[in-house]
Amino acid sequence: MDWLTSFHTFSFGDYQDPKHHSFGHLRVINDDIIKANSGFGTHSHHDMEIITLVLSGQLEHKDSLGNGSLIHAGDVQRMTAGTGIRHSEFNPSQTQDVHLLQVWIVPHTKGLTPSYEQKSFGETAQAGAWCLLASDDGRDTSVKVHQDLRLWGTQLVKAETLNYSLEQGRAVWLHVATGEVEINGEQLRAGGGIGLVETGSIALKGLVDTSQVFLFDLQNFQ
Repeated sequence: MDWLTSFHTFSFGDYQDPKHHSFGHLRVINDDIIKANSGFGTHSHHDMEIITLVLSGQLEHKDSLGNGSLIHAGDVQRMTAGTGIRHSEFNPSQTQDVHLLQVWIVPHTKGLTPSYEQKSFGETAQAGAWCLLASDDGRDTSVKVHQDLRLWGTQLVKAETLNYSLEQGRAVWLHVATGEVEINGEQLRAGGGIGLVETGSIALKGLVDTSQVFLFDLQNFQ
């Protein structure tokens, strides 16, 4: 598709990697760039928690529940597909691409009632600190997902450091959305990710002017 550039962390569609099918309940992280005045037509989903994170530009969302909104950078949208939902995603700009991550999480229960939630956190909320974007109980103004998972976001400038303590019985997947960082001594560029299980403390360091990182904290599935 000439209007879409898409990279997949885990197996998705025609891209299949038996070594990277999922990370516990974390099933999909797709890094998409949609050209101006283009997008995904109406299509259906079921039994999946779908989180959309816009990195730059804006995305227009419409669904069969009657919801319609623009998702901007700093916004988090959660859609519970449950028993079935149809939606479309479109870049309404005539000139600017939209860059986004779409995340799929397997819910703890099938057959949920479809629902939708969107909140704006602002880009500054993630500056140099962990900002809770999604959780199983919706605490601290995060969107609520139907799974034992916490999604954190942060933005680091060059040489800035930030730690994260991993509780016993938990695992994390870190995804570098933009920039370049060092994670426990290993360098990762934009699009890179790493899974860690019961490692204790996790140390991040920004290596370029600005880097955006998302951390998924979930139950240890091993």
